[in-house]
Amino acid sequence: MAHDDQMPRRLADLLAEHGPALVLYARAWCDCPEDVVQDALVEMVSRSRPPDHVVAWLFRVVRNGAISAGRSARRRQQREQSCAARETWFDDAATAIDAAAATEALETLSPELREAVVARIWGQLTFDEIAKLTDTSSSTAQRRYEQGLRHLYTRLEKPCTTNPPSTPS
Repeated sequence: MAHDDQMPRRLADLLAEHGPALVLYARAWCDCPEDVVQDALVEMVSRSRPPDHVVAWLFRVVRNGAISAGRSARRRQQREQSCAARETWFDDAATAIDAAAATEALETLSPELREAVVARIWGQLTFDEIAKLTDTSSSTAQRRYEQGLRHLYTRLEKPCTTNPPSTPS
């Protein structure tokens, strides 16, 4: 839009006259119609030359922006819902341990120990690579990994029912 002294007034008049209709129009596609209308107005003002049919152009830009915002909101909601569902870190078929118990045990580790265990086992990183990742020494990375494994073993260890402990005679 041509930048002149009258632009703020013309923009205010345009918003007063068409703003409610633009918001109503955008509401059909998204939950943030005011933001979409504001973005359209900013885009219009930032253009080097005004569109030929300002109102029609605004409706088109608002429509496209609202559809895009609605699509983004749905994708974000789907990602949040899938992340909110308890994600197991173990494949039931590939392990002989209870996946839910293993996931819970892994979550009880300190962040440093969990990071070392996950990076080593699932990331298949070397101790040198883990050391660089965590800004520690290779020996510290290995120590954290081993300490994490000991903690997991202790938490997951179940008494063996096939070989009862022997009692002293």
